[in-house]
Amino acid sequence: MKTAGKMADEMLSELTGNILPFWMEKMTDTKCGGFLPRISGKGIPDGNKEKGAILNARILWTFSAAYRVLGKQEYLETAARAKREIIDRFYDRTYGGVYWSLSPDGKPADRKKQIYAIGFAIYGLSEYSRATGDAEALEYAVKLFHDIEEHSFDCKKNGYFEAFAEDWSEIRDMRLSDKDINECKTMNTHLHILEPYTALYRIWKDEKLEKQLRNLVRLFTGTILDCRSGHLRLFFNEDWTNSHDIISYGHDIEASWLISEAAEVLGDPDLISETGPAIRKIAGSASEGYIPGGGMIYEFHGDSGAIDADRHWWVQAEAVTGYFNLWQITGNEDALARARECWDFIRRYIIDRSGGEWFWSLRADGSANTDDDKAGFWKCPYHNGRMCLEIIERYRKIAANG
Repeated sequence: MKTAGKMADEMLSELTGNILPFWMEKMTDTKCGGFLPRISGKGIPDGNKEKGAILNARILWTFSAAYRVLGKQEYLETAARAKREIIDRFYDRTYGGVYWSLSPDGKPADRKKQIYAIGFAIYGLSEYSRATGDAEALEYAVKLFHDIEEHSFDCKKNGYFEAFAEDWSEIRDMRLSDKDINECKTMNTHLHILEPYTALYRIWKDEKLEKQLRNLVRLFTGTILDCRSGHLRLFFNEDWTNSHDIISYGHDIEASWLISEAAEVLGDPDLISETGPAIRKIAGSASEGYIPGGGMIYEFHGDSGAIDADRHWWVQAEAVTGYFNLWQITGNEDALARARECWDFIRRYIIDRSGGEWFWSLRADGSANTDDDKAGFWKCPYHNGRMCLEIIERYRKIAANG
């Protein structure tokens, strides 16, 4: 309890003193509205890049959750700004869904429908509605849920297809980023459908949503999980055949607690019991990438034997939450110790004490990575902000229950 309480106190300080102020003070776009598209790793604002749906949806989620947990009006104001960006600019009023990106002045730029991005829009809007009771946010979250189910769900072979053109027609390049393999189904997109469907189900107890959320939980434990290795397989064809031997340790540990959360929100004791062994197995296998006192490395490519030993900011944040969750569901003190160690590693090496926010990563050679963004298309306040909020909320519940 003392360890958990100390972590919660330290994370409250980090969240309110560093992470959230950085985004409020440095990322607000006073010229074109919404938020700036980028701040470089060296702290230089860049207003000339496209504005990403993922960035804005993650800002929406983070500040909505911060307002719900901490109650500060300034957090609500930032969340409301992000909500208007999603609804007024990113939402496609002709075909539904959200655009992938906007031009710097807020006009549609890349109009493709990436299901991953739509999932994050649902996530942010659902949290805003949860925090405020706002009916408009819930209305748009539900619309986007129906868009995914109508256009992306594979009713023959299960799961969700990756991406579509503006009008939901087929698109040749479905990749989320140029680092990914061009397959029609991926673990990553399914994880970030599971996540917003869980958030939406908290506030909208719809029968179809419940069915699809249960289906996603079982897709992870029965199809996406490699039962032999305990790792999540990443890229699949339409028939769920995986031919790529890549391990993403951060996604493993993140999925372990998101699956746990989904089962808890569904409130079915049988499902919670059913998923328990898979959750423990995934978290255990993720620990192959854990370095005692040194955080969690990024990836392993089995085909080539290549190891990416950089310690990315988001992987460290998810490791803290994943291990904390493992401690809560198993009582294993070693898991809590690992959460503490990962947090200490973040405090020593990942937090930027002079420039604010967090570095993208600590390189394998021990140097801070200032080449990649401090804020941008992929670098958002969601992983680190959510880690802080999760530990704060979880400790409060533990303390309240004695």
